[in-house]
Amino acid sequence: MLQAGKLLFANGQTTERIMCALKELATAGGFKPAIFVEWGQLRVHLDNGFESHSGAISVEPAGVDMNKVNATMSLIHRVDEGTMDLAAARSALQRISESPPVFLIRFALLAAVGAAALGVIFGVDHPTTLILIALVAGAGACLRRWLAKCSHNLFIQPFCAALLAGIVGAIAVHLNLSSDQRLIAVCPCMILVPGPHLLNGALDLARARIPLGIARIVYATVVTLTISTGLVLGLACGGAGLAPGGTSTIVPLGYDVLAAGVAVAAYGTFFNMSWSVLPIPIAVGMLAHGCRWGAITLTGVNAATGALIACLIVGIIMTPIADRLHLPFAGLAFASVVSLIPGSYLFRMGGGMASLLAFGTKASPDLFFQVLDDGIGAILIVVAMTFGLVAPRIFWPESFRKGEHKTV
Repeated sequence: MLQAGKLLFANGQTTERIMCALKELATAGGFKPAIFVEWGQLRVHLDNGFESHSGAISVEPAGVDMNKVNATMSLIHRVDEGTMDLAAARSALQRISESPPVFLIRFALLAAVGAAALGVIFGVDHPTTLILIALVAGAGACLRRWLAKCSHNLFIQPFCAALLAGIVGAIAVHLNLSSDQRLIAVCPCMILVPGPHLLNGALDLARARIPLGIARIVYATVVTLTISTGLVLGLACGGAGLAPGGTSTIVPLGYDVLAAGVAVAAYGTFFNMSWSVLPIPIAVGMLAHGCRWGAITLTGVNAATGALIACLIVGIIMTPIADRLHLPFAGLAFASVVSLIPGSYLFRMGGGMASLLAFGTKASPDLFFQVLDDGIGAILIVVAMTFGLVAPRIFWPESFRKGEHKTV
């Protein structure tokens, strides 16, 4: 149970499904479980009326690997059905834990293509800019994979990748390589945003697991701040900055939907999603993005409302699919709406705050209000996205969830 729970918890499975899966294992062994999940540790107590056992294992829920989650969930169901004994299950769990991450070439290539796709969604139409965005994102992916071998620190990878993007973005500004120089820095940083951890945290808060929910959201927030710091520092090293404010560009529907599909494919790669599953979030993400485009351009709703509509569609569709395929809901849902994350708002706010600090009392009121506008816009979009994705999951009928149980 501890081995299986560690694999699920460390790789992005929702807490509710972890509880359900571990109860299946305990029931298969004839025990009644008490399961306690918190950041950094998983504890299990078993009792069958004649004997009891307790154990704990250290684990940080800082990753997302759908293949590992799917394999572990399938193994648990086989044990529960009696088609696999515990000795074979223990060996299989060890093999799952040792399975390698996504191949570096695929990881870097999809990071490059995904960042370029986000550039298209943000209105970039200059080939040079898209090529530079792709090169920076691909180089950042290679840097992150190398740093993973050198350090287990959770924040050094996003910081260094964002720092690299900021430095290259500053160089692009000075060389005047295109009309969208700052997006060369922003788009590679967008693919670093830890959306699944934010969604898992929101789900835990909705289930009244307050300490774990807060820990997950704090982790996601700190990673986002780390990315923003690296980006702003990289730009500052090259004598450039990221101005607050700005307007959103509406691109043609075809470009918008196709680029959204490419971005979803990129995030599916980051989450080690199998090729057979990848078409599902791509199709759902393209549908949701098309609906958002229609809501914004045809009815004139704001960005937060458009994000809410898109995320409600994704949440409703992905909730039964995630349970059916034994995949982490947060990773599957977030991959479908990655292009809606207001990273550009957050990064512009960070750049604006750096400008406020530099100007001090000489800063203009307009600069302050632009920073405030970016911050409020980011918060509203994040809240709308979180509610849209989490609400269908929370209100999904309990009777539809096989093995669902009251947690402790």
